[in-house]
Amino acid sequence: MKQQYFKFWIIALTLICCFKANAQSVQVVAKLDSSSIKIGEQTKLSFIVHQPANQRVNFPRIDSISSKIQLVSANKADTTYDQGRANITINKSYTITAFDAGTDTIPSFDFGSSSGVQRSNPLTLNVITVKVDTTKGFYDIKQPLAVSYTLWDWLRDHWMVIFLPLVVILIIFFTIWYFKARSKKEVVVKEVVPAVPLHTQMLNKLQELRAKKLYQQDVKAYHSELSDIIREYLEKRYVIKTHEKTTDEIFAGLKYIEIEQENRNLLRQILLLADLVKFAKEKPLPNENEQSMDNAIAFVSKTRQVTAAPPAQTEGGHTDAHV
Repeated sequence: MKQQYFKFWIIALTLICCFKANAQSVQVVAKLDSSSIKIGEQTKLSFIVHQPANQRVNFPRIDSISSKIQLVSANKADTTYDQGRANITINKSYTITAFDAGTDTIPSFDFGSSSGVQRSNPLTLNVITVKVDTTKGFYDIKQPLAVSYTLWDWLRDHWMVIFLPLVVILIIFFTIWYFKARSKKEVVVKEVVPAVPLHTQMLNKLQELRAKKLYQQDVKAYHSELSDIIREYLEKRYVIKTHEKTTDEIFAGLKYIEIEQENRNLLRQILLLADLVKFAKEKPLPNENEQSMDNAIAFVSKTRQVTAAPPAQTEGGHTDAHV
């Protein structure tokens, strides 16, 4: 029985000691960057809280300091950990000022925590007035100084009067010179270079890609470039948006466009295999890579836009049309 009472008192004393140790684990310190300022100057009031990392300390809401000390702004709190990361230090500062000379006291503030309420230490702020030497008399306002007015000063004040007429004269001179030079210029007839048809441009790009044998080094880059060429052809040939569109969205845009089913199948094989390589990490066989290129060339060749040749003219200006 005595042993049970003895164990009970040991446990009780241990809990009391732990509670006291926990109650003293939170420390609040208030300090001023400068305890003495002149009227209208600013200083920082800092509250430094040392606490265990697993506790939460509630800072007071400070809207004003005192009747003579004004709160200018509240700065963001700064948290630092100790070496073992068991304790933290929180530093929150406030910018304050005062416009009345004298000594004023910054009161204590309450900081709540799970271990109880901790109060900060009070501080004293000394506000010094600006000394005025009353022994000296008042002075008259000095008269303006006389400054010489040079030609350069006149030009600087009247530059618009000189600059604008000069600009007008230069514009008239260059206008007359331009029209005279233009009238003497010989008429040069430039040779009209026929535009390269769209399907020829795309076929050239496909042949360049085939010559690089890119799928032997990087099959993903090969199918990505092949897909981009076909998408560019579709966008320019059928005036639909293809870039940043999925394969299903592209076929939805081609739904009402007249394309033979055979050519649609060629296009579907090219785009679907490219999607599998790019997104599903498919590893096609060499003949499948070549087949995609053959299908791309066949699709462009079969769907190219055919333009009618201009009718030939016979002697006498008559048109020789063939039906």
